[in-house]
Amino acid sequence: MTQTHDMIVRRQFGEQAAAYVESSVHAGGEDLDWIEQVAARARPAHALDLGTGGGHVAYRLARQAGRVTASDLAGEMVAAVLATAEGKGLANVAGEIAPAEALPFADAAFDLLACRFSAHHWRDFEAGLREARRVLASGAPALFVDVVAPERPSLDMHLQAVELLRDPSHVRDYRVSEWIAALGRAGFEIRDLRSLRLRMDFPSWTARMRTSELHVAAIRSLQSLASADVAGHFALEADGSFTIDTVAIEAI
Repeated sequence: MTQTHDMIVRRQFGEQAAAYVESSVHAGGEDLDWIEQVAARARPAHALDLGTGGGHVAYRLARQAGRVTASDLAGEMVAAVLATAEGKGLANVAGEIAPAEALPFADAAFDLLACRFSAHHWRDFEAGLREARRVLASGAPALFVDVVAPERPSLDMHLQAVELLRDPSHVRDYRVSEWIAALGRAGFEIRDLRSLRLRMDFPSWTARMRTSELHVAAIRSLQSLASADVAGHFALEADGSFTIDTVAIEAI
């Protein structure tokens, strides 16, 4: 049976919900601290964690917001986040199962939105950004953190190839220039943009998605054939570990 993209996302992340809740890569980081700092400044009455994944944004927002809704396409993810929030004593976290492109919320329902490492899985990137704008109150902050592709085509192509081999739900790591243009078309104004680097440990990176041995071998083959420019940019290591570019954007 032919699968839709949403079905692939649900399969990939629903089955691995616990792995993302427990992932050390997702549970900490300078970008997560930054999200909480902005939330502490804004003190939202109702915040949205869009594409909650392991819920690490929701847990941080819950310390600063009156209420938090953790939204994700995978029901297993939402259930894992709610169970973890309850275990942490965070009674102000609720869940919603929904695709980013069709959110079941009223216009201007939230006064802060955060989206971390989710947009590169969306079936329709621009539709997701338009929905984010629609459900956010005018003047309220929207925080986006994601992996970004380099502007150079050869580097971009390498990243997209290894990402897709590792995870068939991957759509695209967008370039910073693509983020800026798409946010503008969706009605956002960028207030802050910062670039960060993130090291990916190859064994845990592939294990988290249960990447097949065949695809692991294909990724290692691509890495072995990489040019000096590609290997240098991604700081390729002997065991396949590498470093990627990420961006943190605050928009209103």
